[in-house]
Amino acid sequence: MARTSRTKASRDDDAIDFGEVPPAVNEILQRGVALWRTDRVAADAAFREALALDPRALATWFCLYKIHTYSGDLDAALVAAEGGAREAARQANLAPDWRDWDAEAISFDGPGRFALYTLKALAFIRLRRDEPDEARAALDALARLDPDDAVGGSVVEAIWRGTAG
Repeated sequence: MARTSRTKASRDDDAIDFGEVPPAVNEILQRGVALWRTDRVAADAAFREALALDPRALATWFCLYKIHTYSGDLDAALVAAEGGAREAARQANLAPDWRDWDAEAISFDGPGRFALYTLKALAFIRLRRDEPDEARAALDALARLDPDDAVGGSVVEAIWRGTAG
């Protein structure tokens, strides 16, 4: 009995904190993370299952664009990041297109922060796709929307500078 409790506690200690997501989504996301190192196809399927269950769960969008960026599937990463940015914008009452976001309307917590963080991811993905103009546009918007660099856009900016000219 104690061994079971220790095993469960150990599993709980290894869990990723995805924030406030429905328990069923959290369970699927935890499964996807556990699968990532051994079966990337199954991990992707788990994350897509979570997305189908609740497309409002921003953590799912994050998982999708992260795993596809890491694996080099930049087309899938771009689709997931764009979807995550749109969903975060919807939740934060921002325009659907990040080019139309207003700095005064963005909150630096919750969905607003996720929207900015995902804009940073979009810039990085565009760089990796060898689309420097699109990356530059996202970085310029991020600098305007987050002048204090709360989400770390300067990191991607430095990468952009290293690849430009």
